[in-house]
Amino acid sequence: MVVRFLMAGLMAVSGVAQAMPDQLLRDHQAARTARAQGRILPLREIEGRVVPQMRGAQYLGFDYDPDRGIYTLKFLRDGAVIWVDVDARTGQVVGRSR
Repeated sequence: MVVRFLMAGLMAVSGVAQAMPDQLLRDHQAARTARAQGRILPLREIEGRVVPQMRGAQYLGFDYDPDRGIYTLKFLRDGAVIWVDVDARTGQVVGRSR
């Protein structure tokens, strides 16, 4: 039951990503540009700070919001998705939702 629910959720997320490839491409390009210009930290550095804090959770990936300068790291723990918002400039966690 839980697996079916998770698969349905992942398929829905995948469908959204496929429906908005232009926006996702622009967001990723904005992140690359900002990183190359030294305006934000490398994603790997941010992951290195946040992922170890999320013991017992599976890291699913990230999104980048260039307008806010926020990386949102996504985790799965006990069947619940957890979003951790991180300031891309400082690496500080600025929000968390479940």
